[in-house]
Amino acid sequence: HQKNLQKIADANGGNRAAGLPGSEITVKYIADQLRRAGYKPKIQDFTFDFWQELSEPVFGQTAPEQRAFTPGDDFATMQYSGAGDVTAAATPVDTESEGVGSGCEPEDFAGFPEGNIALIQRGGCTFALKTDHAIAAGASAVAIYQLPDQPGPVAGTLSAPYDVPVIGPTNAVGTDLVRRAQDGGVTLRIKTDTFTEEREASNVVADTRRGKKDNVVVVGAHLDSVAEGAGINDNGSGVAALLEMAKQIGKLGPKVRNTVRFAFWGAEEEGLLGSQHYVDSLSQAERDKIALNLNFDMIGSPNFVRFVYDGDNSEGQNPIESPAGSGAIEKAFTDYFAARGLPTDPTPFNGRSDYNAFITVGIPAGGLFTGAEGIKTPEQAARYGGTAGEAYDPCYHAACDDYGNVNLEGYDQMIDAAAAVTQKFAYSTLTVNGNELAKKRVRGKRHAPPGLIGHHSAR
Repeated sequence: HQKNLQKIADANGGNRAAGLPGSEITVKYIADQLRRAGYKPKIQDFTFDFWQELSEPVFGQTAPEQRAFTPGDDFATMQYSGAGDVTAAATPVDTESEGVGSGCEPEDFAGFPEGNIALIQRGGCTFALKTDHAIAAGASAVAIYQLPDQPGPVAGTLSAPYDVPVIGPTNAVGTDLVRRAQDGGVTLRIKTDTFTEEREASNVVADTRRGKKDNVVVVGAHLDSVAEGAGINDNGSGVAALLEMAKQIGKLGPKVRNTVRFAFWGAEEEGLLGSQHYVDSLSQAERDKIALNLNFDMIGSPNFVRFVYDGDNSEGQNPIESPAGSGAIEKAFTDYFAARGLPTDPTPFNGRSDYNAFITVGIPAGGLFTGAEGIKTPEQAARYGGTAGEAYDPCYHAACDDYGNVNLEGYDQMIDAAAAVTQKFAYSTLTVNGNELAKKRVRGKRHAPPGLIGHHSAR
């Protein structure tokens, strides 16, 4: 499946991004594979704001001395940034990040000089909220610089089009400019050339034939890539895992007692749009039928860690309360790995993937992740192997996220866990939502239900 996704990208401009041909062909491929496996997939179309950068951006210091910064290395244009050419003084915003986070509260901009460029540190809230507050305060452009422990520039999305230029410098560039602005002032130039129009994207959804229709296990992965590359780890890894699970799950026979819904989300890279559209389109009665959501996004990172979403918020890093049952989902994954002597680390529900649409309406969720632009610590390298001090996926949102970018050892472990936990909840969601089918008692000889292995052999 990953090879086929690579071929689709190669033949369609090098990517599978929403609103472009590669994504449309990916949707057709997924639907065709599901039909061949006996499903009746539904394609759910929706419109979104397509955004494209037309030419290389410009970012530099014009006073008191001139300095030019390099696109890709020193800064990146935020997705949905507006087009513009702004030269103005820079003003740091809440540099101590008091309260929720830098730029997350209107009072962070008290006394902000109208027309200046806002220098804001990442973290605490969405890029869009920071930008909204900056514009309301009169900022002519916005630079949201990276956190200290994150490499490279901020390659984020604002989720909707803006009229002003918005860029994401590295932490080194951002903190240096903050210091200069505080020491005596600094003037910056930001130029962005972008294009936005309404286009169409699609979700693909397919249910198993077996299983209770009022107790549904939604297993999801986003199907699109960024425009920079083929996205074979992000998220061809999740797509391939779901497609193969969908093909193989029929072997479980009556062990599938709850409907399993395989869902492939469109336009995730544009701001989790496909999954949000899907959940928004459901009535409350339909939402109530969903027992839980399993999310698989980037599960083959080359410098991987076996991250499991922190359903019980034991680390205290989840920005919203996890729905009841999410802790049981986390435990299902950690128990699976522990039984095989494989360590895991928790990762927060931080709103960066498609589980977000589910947990915000109270649906329990969980899943797996092997890391993106974050840096592997020495402790993690000792536990998992790989290289400390390097990103979990150095090709995150880059052209090199191709077929060769996936770590097959880690990926094999993650897809086995994904299949095992999907199978567990296909059989029973008792620990998540209390829903349990009564076991049938049959007089005479008892026959065990078929399993994944050897169910065709003579007994």
